[in-house]
Amino acid sequence: MTAREGQVSSAGPTPAQLAQDLVDAVEALVCVVDGEGRIMLTNPALQRFTGQDAETLRGKRFVEVWVAPEDVALAEQAVQLAIESGRAYPQEGDWLTMGGERRRVTMRNTVLHDADGVPYAIACVGLDVTDDRAREARLRHQTRTDVLTGLANRGALFDALRTKLDAEDGTGCGLLFCDLDQFKAVNDEYGHATGDRLLAEAAARLAEAAGPEHLVARFGGDEFVILCPCGEETQLRQLAERVTAQVGRPFPGPEGPLLIGVSVGIASGRPGEPVDAVIARADQSMYGAKSSLRRRNPRA
Repeated sequence: MTAREGQVSSAGPTPAQLAQDLVDAVEALVCVVDGEGRIMLTNPALQRFTGQDAETLRGKRFVEVWVAPEDVALAEQAVQLAIESGRAYPQEGDWLTMGGERRRVTMRNTVLHDADGVPYAIACVGLDVTDDRAREARLRHQTRTDVLTGLANRGALFDALRTKLDAEDGTGCGLLFCDLDQFKAVNDEYGHATGDRLLAEAAARLAEAAGPEHLVARFGGDEFVILCPCGEETQLRQLAERVTAQVGRPFPGPEGPLLIGVSVGIASGRPGEPVDAVIARADQSMYGAKSSLRRRNPRA
């Protein structure tokens, strides 16, 4: 080894070489685009993502390569504003792989300036967060969903109610408080496994009766609440009739059909009302319906 070679070795890579090595090695999707959105530079990770090499990508408009169609106008506007203002902001959107698969990418963008301080390009470092977002969505779903029935849980119900009853932006709502009749007797006679299947089937029937425009939640035990966007009494009573008819149909049981019923209480909520107050009115209305049923049928 010559003395010069030894000096180079001891000095190590130049800053420029280190920067290039870093860009080439990172798994992040790195690119630089000019003020017209044409690609100036891509790193190997982005080249693998698009299935195109650096030379093929250079000069193409990035929105035509990996940006989802519905985000093209927004992406073009972001480039224009960044060049005009000299500032770029974080973004998140869908990018398309070479096979057309959508991947969720979070972007950190930086405006590059020339020696005179004039913006001339935008550097983007993108991270594929598709799996992270899917995991977060599953966790949110789990924390807002009743495990047994698949319906919204109590927490999700109260969140929706707070939105509907917000004093400034709320629109009001209607509530149906539903309590299954004779469920305890079935659960005691046939066991929890049968009781759980019955609860799950009852929940499915409530959701079917309510339709997608209403939120159906398990309040606890054999109690369910239906949150309706309209608080008009006639419509609420019509929905209560559908619920009663659906739940009143026989359920499959281990020794033949099982018959239960449902007591339904109705209440309307106005913007500015406390959530607990509206729930309490619907609950009291339900107990009134259950008491009336018991007077007619002592075994209910």
